[in-house]
Amino acid sequence: MINEQLINPQSIVVVGGSDDLQKPGGKILHNILECYRGEIFVSNPKQEMVQGVKSYHTISDLPIDIDLAVIAIAAKLCPAVVKSLAKEKNTKAFIIISAGFGEENEAGAQYEKEIVETIDEVGGCLIGPNCVGLINANHHSIFTEPIPMLDPNGADFISGSGATAVFILETGVALGLKFNSIFSVGNSAQTGVEEVLAYLDETYDPDKSSKIKLLYIESIKDPDKLLHHANSLVNKGCKIAAIKSGTSEAGMRAASSHTGAMASSNTAVNALFKKAGIIRCYGRLELATVAAVFMAKELKGDNMAVITHAGGPAVMLTDSLSQGGINIPTIEGTKAQVLQSKLFEGSSVANPIDFLATGTAEQLGDIIDACEKDFDHIDAMAVIFGSPGLFPVREVYDVLHEKMRTCKKPIYPILPSVVNADDDIKYFLSRGNINFPDEVMLGHALTKVHNAIQPAKESIQMKGVDIPAIRKMIAGFGDGYLKPNQVQELFAAANIPMVSELLIKTEKELTAPIESIDFPVVMKVVGPIHKSDVGGVSLNINGPIFLKSEFKRMSKIEGFEGVIIQPMLSGTELFIGAKYEPKFGHVILCGLGGIFVEVLKDVSAGLAPLSQEEALNMISELNGKKILEGIRGQEGVDIDTFASIIVRLSTMLRFAVEIKELDINPLLGAKDKIIAVDARVRIEK
Repeated sequence: MINEQLINPQSIVVVGGSDDLQKPGGKILHNILECYRGEIFVSNPKQEMVQGVKSYHTISDLPIDIDLAVIAIAAKLCPAVVKSLAKEKNTKAFIIISAGFGEENEAGAQYEKEIVETIDEVGGCLIGPNCVGLINANHHSIFTEPIPMLDPNGADFISGSGATAVFILETGVALGLKFNSIFSVGNSAQTGVEEVLAYLDETYDPDKSSKIKLLYIESIKDPDKLLHHANSLVNKGCKIAAIKSGTSEAGMRAASSHTGAMASSNTAVNALFKKAGIIRCYGRLELATVAAVFMAKELKGDNMAVITHAGGPAVMLTDSLSQGGINIPTIEGTKAQVLQSKLFEGSSVANPIDFLATGTAEQLGDIIDACEKDFDHIDAMAVIFGSPGLFPVREVYDVLHEKMRTCKKPIYPILPSVVNADDDIKYFLSRGNINFPDEVMLGHALTKVHNAIQPAKESIQMKGVDIPAIRKMIAGFGDGYLKPNQVQELFAAANIPMVSELLIKTEKELTAPIESIDFPVVMKVVGPIHKSDVGGVSLNINGPIFLKSEFKRMSKIEGFEGVIIQPMLSGTELFIGAKYEPKFGHVILCGLGGIFVEVLKDVSAGLAPLSQEEALNMISELNGKKILEGIRGQEGVDIDTFASIIVRLSTMLRFAVEIKELDINPLLGAKDKIIAVDARVRIEK
């Protein structure tokens, strides 16, 4: 657990400190000396002085207790050094830079285990091993560069990879990002991304803490902890963006259900992030650009003015914004004509507002003022201004700097001339500004942030789900797929409506109920998993002769155990599925049903348990939503009821982790009701 000794130590020892700044122990000591104002010690058995600091040959020689130890020595020496510090010097915080631990071999994993046990015994905190260190306002215990200028309003950045942390910092600094703290957790032997985020949540002060959190995650060890604290921070007003690497679709396991084939660990990550309110990114530049959007004034409407002196970038930005649902509305009328009169001939104010390559700083100021004061339907501005290398552009950037601070509407500067106007851009950034050098990446990031939904409050909505009855049933079920009657009983306890059905196993059993059957009916084979693939579904059976004929045909299907007879219903085919993903819980999918699940794969995912609001958001994300609402005279379905069924299913699954896969396909939906027609449920205890 993160403690005060790590965050604000009164004394630091660098174990393995060196005069050589090309070694981690040397660079760390140098960086600490640059900013730290507490007591600094070095432990190096071969030297008396290191970078002007007295060096102690052993831990026992250190004259006082030590709050924080930064260790950069061989892995095999670390367990003994940690034990000496913890037991003899009351050290409660450790940053182990050294590699050669669990990431390398079994011996290293054992060193790591011993270190964690020692630190846990004294109630201490460990960052690493195999990390680049930590930066905050109190100390720079890190051996890499760049070390950004720290700002309380900058981002808190947590990375599971040291090298990637450096690359993300470099990318961010080039855009003008500010940082408040950087945690590189390395192997996360004791403290991982989740624990650091928990600390930032538990110590959050709305008046002092950073409201921006950036994460680079290679392994989610505790999804529930990540979900809880991310959700808590977002609901406190924070913004979080994260990269989660290592979730290739090639890693999907083979599965027997539609849901199993579609719900990969990557789907689980997406569902977790959506539930937590985390904006997912897939690369360093995207993460840095999203963070830069976080740092700009918030876009509170859907209409953008694109101001440019170059046509191509404006077209590409317009396309990117439009694809994400941000409009570039036409600007016209008397006030537009007034603005037009202030620009050179050939300029256009229609939007994009093109004031030509010869446009001046004064004209840019006029355009921004008009968008701010005269055009009420404009909510924000994107300003594209580069340089062909013919004349300096600093005057233009000065206008941008001023307007970004005085305008109430957000302004997004796109300064693409990172070579021709390099000095001017550095000057612009040095004044506390951000830059979006790539207009398409800005459009992508801005729409991703703008369209993000607020996470739901953490709760479980019961909606008439009988948990005790469900637990009793699960206890009595064996492994494998449930029988049709078992599915009926389970769904009844979960308050999920299901069509009535008749199970027939022999031709003799078929004879008795024929007189009471209301035709037309549907017959489905029991036994084979994919009924349609083996000809195990017969629709619109309209009489006893056809019924008997179809029974005889299906009885010859391999794996036949009987048939189910159901009334022939009509409606829009819907689909709900679920798959248990280890650590994450159940991933819930919904979409259009029938063959469309396989052909279109138009599904939306969420993580159980779901609220009604979350379920409605899932449905709204479907490309086929208009079909559900009703289109071209076709009746729609009761979307609220569909969402309620999704919620009830998710509640049941939260208390029934033994259900590993579940498909309801199809549900038949109409304006007045939705009913499950076919389902399969697989138990694995």
